Amino acid sequence: MGVTALNVAIITGGSSGLGVALCEEFFGRGWQVVEFSRSAPHPYSIALDLSDPQAAARVFGETFTALASRCPREVVAVGCAAVLGPVGSAGAVEARDVVRSIDVNVTAAVLFASRFIHAFQQQDCEKTLVNISSGAAVKTHAGWSLYSAGKAAIEQFVRVVAAEQVSQAAPVRTFNVNPGVMDTAMQTEVRSANREDFPELDRFVGLHDEGLLAPPAEVARWVAELVASRPEPGQTYAGRR
Repeated sequence: MGVTALNVAIITGGSSGLGVALCEEFFGRGWQVVEFSRSAPHPYSIALDLSDPQAAARVFGETFTALASRCPREVVAVGCAAVLGPVGSAGAVEARDVVRSIDVNVTAAVLFASRFIHAFQQQDCEKTLVNISSGAAVKTHAGWSLYSAGKAAIEQFVRVVAAEQVSQAAPVRTFNVNPGVMDTAMQTEVRSANREDFPELDRFVGLHDEGLLAPPAEVARWVAELVASRPEPGQTYAGRR
């Protein structure tokens, strides 16, 4: 099969917030977009429950193999899907909520990255893996133990992957992005928490009331431009705070 002049953006969690803004940004730039989410709202969406690791591994593998067979000119994979809750004391977390948080925020993110690398490692094209992280990966927010742990885990995973890719003939460029606080449904969820569960509630309410939450479309544009700039692998790049 001959080389196709095709740019492909693959995005998890593109049904809302930054995810949907990323889909729209890359689509508007003329890229083919593939999006994974449970609700699958777009014509280019693939329905997938990211809390089901076995299904995620299978669907990611099949989709990436098919895309790689088309020999794209450039491919970008952006792991954006995440769940915030449960918010509250670690001692009050139910076992099922722990499992779901880890399955979505850690296991699915690792599977997304590993299946992407496996499918495209030998492709002679520009290939980039972006992890949408959070300030919670390095900052302490009481009530966010699971979310913070998941974000920290994937940031370190990405750094290790970047070190592994140095020795590859056709390396995958891999880096983290901390987009800052944005005006998304997750921020709405943050503001709906009880003060007992989330002591920083008033600060986040204030960010919203003062108009200090970045528009997702603005952040998506910055991420796309960051990808195009070919940044140093293994780093964490921060957007507007």
